[in-house]
Amino acid sequence: LESSLLTQPWASVCFGESSFLAKACFRDTGYILLISDLSSVWYESADVEVVGQRSKELNKRLTVPVSSFLHRLRNLVCPLLAGQPDTATSFSCHHIAGGLSLHVKSELSGLPFYWDFHCCPAPVEMVSRHLVRPLIQMSLALQYQVQGLTSLLLQKDAEIEDYRESGATLSRDRLRTEPFREETFQQNFMAEVRSSAS
Repeated sequence: LESSLLTQPWASVCFGESSFLAKACFRDTGYILLISDLSSVWYESADVEVVGQRSKELNKRLTVPVSSFLHRLRNLVCPLLAGQPDTATSFSCHHIAGGLSLHVKSELSGLPFYWDFHCCPAPVEMVSRHLVRPLIQMSLALQYQVQGLTSLLLQKDAEIEDYRESGATLSRDRLRTEPFREETFQQNFMAEVRSSAS
């Protein structure tokens, strides 16, 4: 389950007034949910036995196979992560001692359906694998991309300057651009990063 979770993208979700990043993977054998507020990371991994026991505790009137519960949970959580939540379903979260509880209220087979995700702090290795390493890899990839684009812009400026020195003129003055200043660009970029992080 966790290896399958690695291929899932993070999604931005809101529960009440709180914003989170979350990702999840559901299978016939259980599910795994990872959620973060960028200060802490929590997760829950539940197999068929856990799902069956909890479903009996929360939904005493429902007598359906565990696979139906897992299918219903997938149909509630995955659209939420895709930005298309079911309007008939409500999600709420509560910080509990050392963890996070995510409460779901919906329907199944015409009866009320309740579910609680009991999330505990994610181990350091899991946080590294799902959050830290991908972010660093993406940051490095973007740095290389910026370096390539900077080099291309400087080459383009040199090419344009060569045309000007050869007597070429623009047919439309609105297309005129200022030469690219790498140092100014870097300063403005870092200023934006600092302001968005504060």
